[in-house]
Amino acid sequence: MQSFDLFTIGHSNIAADRFVGMLRGAGVNAVADVRSTPFSRFFPWFSAKNLAERLQRGGMLYAAFGDTLGGRPRAAALYCDGIADYEAMAKRPEFRVGLDRLLSLADRQRICLMCAEREPLDCHRCLLVARALAERGLAIGHILHDGTIEPHTATQGRLLASSGRDEDLFVTGQGERLAAAYRRRARAVAYRAKTVSKGANAGAERR
Repeated sequence: MQSFDLFTIGHSNIAADRFVGMLRGAGVNAVADVRSTPFSRFFPWFSAKNLAERLQRGGMLYAAFGDTLGGRPRAAALYCDGIADYEAMAKRPEFRVGLDRLLSLADRQRICLMCAEREPLDCHRCLLVARALAERGLAIGHILHDGTIEPHTATQGRLLASSGRDEDLFVTGQGERLAAAYRRRARAVAYRAKTVSKGANAGAERR
């Protein structure tokens, strides 16, 4: 079985007990919540306070990282045509500070990043955060809803396979192809702000 440094999961509509069981199955003892708004209207057991209490009863730690690693930036400069710009976000000092804090916690805990989307390729936890961690040399495992754990390398393989080659005519290397695939996918699924003004973004449930 492959060894992973960190995991990710999207809570979607998983029942609370099954969610905790999936984490336990992966050996996780700490959840790093990377939602910008840690609240769920439809599944209230995933709102921050309820989730922290449920995890604590299961012997797990809850830590909020949405302020630095969330997918809904507040600054207008971090949007391109109204879409959150993951490449610009990854260059922020605050983002790097968040990664450093996450890795410091990972030295002491077995961490799983958590956001809302079921599919890793639909979520910034994969397209932004896990990508940055993988570039630092960490092995990331995405916990899928059937209970399997998909290595981030395999997720990237799916990303490339689903990305058309028509736009890759001038891309010469695998690294450039992958970067282009990340960019296209992010443009398709990243948060779209209704308005971005005075450093604030529109509030909603996802990411």
